[in-house]
Amino acid sequence: MQNEIKVFITGGTFDKEYNELNGSLYFKETHLNEMLQLGRSRLALTTETLMMKDSLEFNEGDRELIAKSCAASKSNKIVITHGTDTMTETALYLQKNCQDKTIVLTGAMVPYKFGSSDGLFNLGSALAFVQVLPAGVYIAMNGKYFEAGTVKKNTDKGEFVAI
Repeated sequence: MQNEIKVFITGGTFDKEYNELNGSLYFKETHLNEMLQLGRSRLALTTETLMMKDSLEFNEGDRELIAKSCAASKSNKIVITHGTDTMTETALYLQKNCQDKTIVLTGAMVPYKFGSSDGLFNLGSALAFVQVLPAGVYIAMNGKYFEAGTVKKNTDKGEFVAI
């Protein structure tokens, strides 16, 4: 369905769990459906988990899988949950390899399960932006959107900024 939004899940801080015994972060399952329910989303969308990885561990094959999944999707509106560390690299890869669709990548600086995450706000923003932006690849963080290639993660400020 062209009007339906497709959401691809790739992991990242968005979906990390906290191990209280040793203080480590790990993946169990996506929190996306819980977040959509909590946010009372009424959008026509489907979700698909492609992987549950920290984006620092992404390789060319992972980005290729994301691009092929976007290209194969019947939807022309796609949101991708992604780790913030290499989100800009994946956005550039998609810009070169997947045109004619509106693709918005989003993530979180703080895991959703921490309770004070920016993930819910970022997800809502990405879902809104994907409905109104023209075809292209974008990153949506902190209520702002940026075209691929025009943004970087500022680790000092803890946000994405235009370059």
